[in-house]
Amino acid sequence: MNKKLTYRCHIGQSGEDMAVRFLQRNGYRVLARNYRAIRGEIDIIVQDGSTLVFVEVKTGTTDKYGDPETWVNHKKQAQIAKVAQAYLSKHGLEDMDCRFDVIAIKKKDHHEIRHFKDAFWL
Repeated sequence: MNKKLTYRCHIGQSGEDMAVRFLQRNGYRVLARNYRAIRGEIDIIVQDGSTLVFVEVKTGTTDKYGDPETWVNHKKQAQIAKVAQAYLSKHGLEDMDCRFDVIAIKKKDHHEIRHFKDAFWL
């Protein structure tokens, strides 16, 4: 496997692990991680009270490409929405309140976690 790809996968996985711990500390109940359907993936699915939350995690180690939360473009949002719809259908949850959040993690001198609730709508 490509060394650069392996490093990126490690950074992404460690960011998702940090995000899960952050969400759990803040009272969210983790339902799924890396849920795959329709050629896409949702990083984390959690429950916040009576709301189902689909969470996209972006982890950056440099400012070269801007803030991690800006990497969730319209194409990525549409892909996440398709996978979310598949999850809702599979589990019979079409009537459940849900939202899309983004957790942005900057891993430089120290780790900075920013949680954007209702980061986008479809």
